[in-house]
Amino acid sequence: MLARSSAATDRGTTSEAAVPQLWAGVDAGKAEHHCVVLGADGTRKLSRRVVNDENALLKLISDVLELSDGEPVTWAIDLNAGGAALMIALLTDNGQKVLYIPGRTVHHASGSYRGDGKTDAKDAFVIADQARMRCDLQPVHRGDDIAVDLRFLTSRRLDLAADRTRAINRLRAQMLEYFPALERAFDYKESKAPLVLLTTYQTPAALRRIGKNRLATWLKNRKVRNSQLVAATAVEAAEAQHIAVAGEKVAAAVVAKLAREVMALGAEIAETDALIESRLRDHPHAEAILSMPGIGPVLGAEFIAHTGGDMSVFGSPDRLAGVAGLAPVPKDSGRINGNMRRPRRYCRRLLRVFYMSAMVAARCCPVSKAFYERKRAEGKNHKQAIIALARRRLNVIWALIRDGRTFEITKPPAPVALG
Repeated sequence: MLARSSAATDRGTTSEAAVPQLWAGVDAGKAEHHCVVLGADGTRKLSRRVVNDENALLKLISDVLELSDGEPVTWAIDLNAGGAALMIALLTDNGQKVLYIPGRTVHHASGSYRGDGKTDAKDAFVIADQARMRCDLQPVHRGDDIAVDLRFLTSRRLDLAADRTRAINRLRAQMLEYFPALERAFDYKESKAPLVLLTTYQTPAALRRIGKNRLATWLKNRKVRNSQLVAATAVEAAEAQHIAVAGEKVAAAVVAKLAREVMALGAEIAETDALIESRLRDHPHAEAILSMPGIGPVLGAEFIAHTGGDMSVFGSPDRLAGVAGLAPVPKDSGRINGNMRRPRRYCRRLLRVFYMSAMVAARCCPVSKAFYERKRAEGKNHKQAIIALARRRLNVIWALIRDGRTFEITKPPAPVALG
């Protein structure tokens, strides 16, 4: 059994100049993984299905290292998170080199191998063979704890925001069936006041019964801003409808439940935002990232979460731009040259960080606004100008992190009087 000891780590670690003698491909799954080990000539040395459990995975790693007789082993896996997280953690803790092969790449590569069948063993063989033949695969690094925490928190916030939007849409659709005047009277996404109102008063008759003054007092006691205006708007909507639509009682109960659900989701989003900001402040690059106009705690956390917080992994800003989908790729064929298009494979969450921050900066930052207006004057449309601005800002944030400094807007030098 392989233990997490310095001896085991030294055994699995060799100099970078050494040529690997074994390639281990892992087809990762939720409950089980399949591992195939190939020799330098492509012959199969081991094929095994293992449970996604620490002891079983440590036994697999130990057996593969025994096959290598002290020679370096290169591991390749088709997932870099989720069910493969435990396997990656065990491999990196024991000093093993791990490469990442996207599942899409494995799918396309498997078409060039003999046979039409698809099995976990074949996929693991393809993964190992691709790692043996290719030298352009990206190594998997175990991210720092802050980046991993931020990835979990930002993913949770995205789910909460989506759930809140769905709940608001259901609430409005339900109200539209029996009380359309109140449905269009408020913005339920931006304001908390109508949600507080709907927890108790959802029908025209109930609003007319309580009246404007008593409703305003009731809202004020629950710390609702502009309680007088909210009460007047609600009662005015109630006065516009005196008929009770069929199913109103049940629909009103559903609306009350949805209103409480939206409020609870909003409170949880606020708590998650506080956790995100607190954890982000602990990162060494937080000050530089947050100094960029248009990047707040949430977008800054998403940037660290999807880059791992380590720019050395990308090597250059051009590589980061390619991962973020901000660098065009050529599409030439025959006599057609210089034809550029948007990439199809990129990190959409990372693109969202740069695109959203660029839209904000184009309004509030003088430097970004001037760059955006210059691109529009060159004939680019709004989207093209924003993408160009996002690409320029990527270079800036890369330089800030590299130099360990913050963003500052410098005033142009005053003109020198002549004569």
